[in-house]
Amino acid sequence: MLAPTIGIISAGAMGAGIAARLTAGGCTVLTDLGNRSASTRKRAQEAGMLDASLSEICTRSHWILSILPPSDARSLAQQFLDAGLDKSTARYVDCNAISPETTRGIAQLLKDAAPRTPYLDAGIIGGPPKGDYEPALYASAEERWEAEGVLQEFGQLKSFGLPVKILPGAGVGGASALKLSYAGIMKGLSGLMITMILSAHADSPATADALMSELAHSGPSLLARSELALKGSQPKAYRFVGEMEEIAAFIDSGLGDNGPGQIFEGMAKLYARLAESVKSGKGDVEVLDDWVDKVKKMRE
Repeated sequence: MLAPTIGIISAGAMGAGIAARLTAGGCTVLTDLGNRSASTRKRAQEAGMLDASLSEICTRSHWILSILPPSDARSLAQQFLDAGLDKSTARYVDCNAISPETTRGIAQLLKDAAPRTPYLDAGIIGGPPKGDYEPALYASAEERWEAEGVLQEFGQLKSFGLPVKILPGAGVGGASALKLSYAGIMKGLSGLMITMILSAHADSPATADALMSELAHSGPSLLARSELALKGSQPKAYRFVGEMEEIAAFIDSGLGDNGPGQIFEGMAKLYARLAESVKSGKGDVEVLDDWVDKVKKMRE
């Protein structure tokens, strides 16, 4: 199998990280850097990505990977359709943190406008590839594209550095359901920790200090986890808002409206609040940074 040309939108931390693995494996990776910041352009260049328009990406790419905030997933698919995806031979892979319902909607969008374009549902579990670390990229597809070998062909990209794990028989939505189930546990736990630490501090700083002392005594692993959760969530809070909304929709589709999905509607509000605090550098982030500093000192 010759090294293919792959389009990746966008050149964020995850997209560029995956692109770096693919270019190191011999692939040509294209991305659209129009109206992107200097830092994004630098990140793309370091990953070996080449600037190209969406229409050029459609024409030249064998695979197109959508890796961006979940709220932009459907609009990007439409942009590629407008750029001529239906006239190309590219395969479209949505790798975003979206609900099975959302990914099925995008699949239907492509089926209606570009019926010959294969659509794969994918979900990335973990952070951007770096050093010896790599995330897992799970992929599933509708029966037609699995029967025609498209899903299996995508799995072969593992030989070029893409950490693919295919899910035969899972159908469109299977990979997204897996991704959101995992994210709901991991980011939901982080959100729960942030909520209760902020609530304890709102009662009084002494209450928050007592909570920390009790966790050190009866839940040291949770205390250690809180340090990672508080540090890791802050720069990504703005991205987590849409992801929490997608998880809520996923839960509602399976367990019914006005049920447990409301937990993640609350998480979306929490991360939106945290994102605003990160912008200002005041309020919640000050409380959380103080908690992290105290946990570090406690370990010394």
